[in-house]
Amino acid sequence: MKLSHPELLECRICPQNCGVNRRETTGFCGAGVSLRVNGAHLHHGEEPVLSGTGGSGTIFFSHCNLCCVYCQNHQISHLGWGREISEQDCAHMMLSLQEAGAHNVNLVSPTQFTPQLAATLRLARAQGLSVPVVWNSNAYEKPDTLKTLSGLVDIYLPDLKYAHPAYASKYSQALDYPALALKAVQEMHAQVGRLEISAAGLALRGLLVRHLVLPNRLAGTRDLLYRLRETLGEGVCLSLMAQYYPTAAARKYSELARGLRPEEYAEALEVALNLGYAEVYAQELDPSPNWTPTFSSEATENPITHFNGRKHDAI
Repeated sequence: MKLSHPELLECRICPQNCGVNRRETTGFCGAGVSLRVNGAHLHHGEEPVLSGTGGSGTIFFSHCNLCCVYCQNHQISHLGWGREISEQDCAHMMLSLQEAGAHNVNLVSPTQFTPQLAATLRLARAQGLSVPVVWNSNAYEKPDTLKTLSGLVDIYLPDLKYAHPAYASKYSQALDYPALALKAVQEMHAQVGRLEISAAGLALRGLLVRHLVLPNRLAGTRDLLYRLRETLGEGVCLSLMAQYYPTAAARKYSELARGLRPEEYAEALEVALNLGYAEVYAQELDPSPNWTPTFSSEATENPITHFNGRKHDAI
């Protein structure tokens, strides 16, 4: 009998390169061979081109191949809250979100499950999934792994985190993050190109880069946005996130133990506008957990819920 996903027998699908057999154990990310999800939401607080009026159909996957000390989804990324589901059940979840009126299916933190999700998306498409698929990742990915998603993902939504290796290592345990994430974003751009928006104002295909602004300039926003602009040229759409607040282990670091200040976010916006990004989405500044979905520790089937989140504006 042919084994599915043989690449998981010696897993090197992401830059952590653990080399473990995920049928028997787990590597850095903590994920095994089966998909694990925490819930599905009609999310009304994503960028307006994703949420529209019906909401973005978010599926939150458990585990993560980074270990960010300030992760706002730490219950699922670090602790692995969620339940195991089959690829067919995940395809059904995607179809249920479409039937509930979602403008897209938004896969949140999917990297550690790339082979399983590639198979799931083929199943879902064969069964009638027609809305765009959003790959909502941390950008710590391998171009060769991303190539397996070509033709399956319509919109790439990477959160490009750091400009400088020292901070990527200190806060996310990924010294090589800045260089590798930029290469991953290049591959995403090569697959889907500029963001295409319908007459109704909804994203159909393309790249939308997110960046979470950190206090004390720790993300290196100025350098990161410059490098991104130099690498991809004109036409990049950017979402500058102001939603940082100290959570998880962040309070152990004095430089991360406060929310973002208005002048820090204003500086980031000024940099983005001066560099000439095609479109910039801004967030209201509110350093609190009010926008974060409520994650369940129960390993039970979750119904689709509505979640409002915080407002984004194009500027």
